[in-house]
Amino acid sequence: MILDTTHAIGWKANDFALQGIDGKTYSLAEVRGPKGTLVVFICNHCPYMKASISRIVAEAKALRQIGIGTIAIMPNDTENYPEDSFDNMKTFAARHGFTFPYVIDTTQEVARAYGAQCTPDFFGFNAQDELQYQGRLDASRMTACRDLLPSLGTANHRITSFA
Repeated sequence: MILDTTHAIGWKANDFALQGIDGKTYSLAEVRGPKGTLVVFICNHCPYMKASISRIVAEAKALRQIGIGTIAIMPNDTENYPEDSFDNMKTFAARHGFTFPYVIDTTQEVARAYGAQCTPDFFGFNAQDELQYQGRLDASRMTACRDLLPSLGTANHRITSFA
């Protein structure tokens, strides 16, 4: 299922070079898994992010097990949203046990290139960096609901068949 997409299925992911909270600079190639990549635009202050972050971290771990790499990109203006500052990104990632790079998009160029519209916003790519999914984690909003079809997980398991 594609939701609010600005790019068609098959759109090639744009490369980037963004600073991670660990001091490293990350590119698409560095985070790509053997079967694909999940690029997720997140922030620290958004109530939807706060409500879903534990599920996002769990999904990233599950995806890594099937060969899909994950990177989280924070595109917000930190002057307007101080809770999203680089130091607060470090704290947020540590508090929630991130096992994937968390990087900052200070110019918002990457977010614009991908067409990110909100946080969290998910982009699932196959091993050839072709868009296979853009949308949500699942149908939950502020509260995790039981027995929901996991939109992202279902899509990314399908993506691995195109690797």
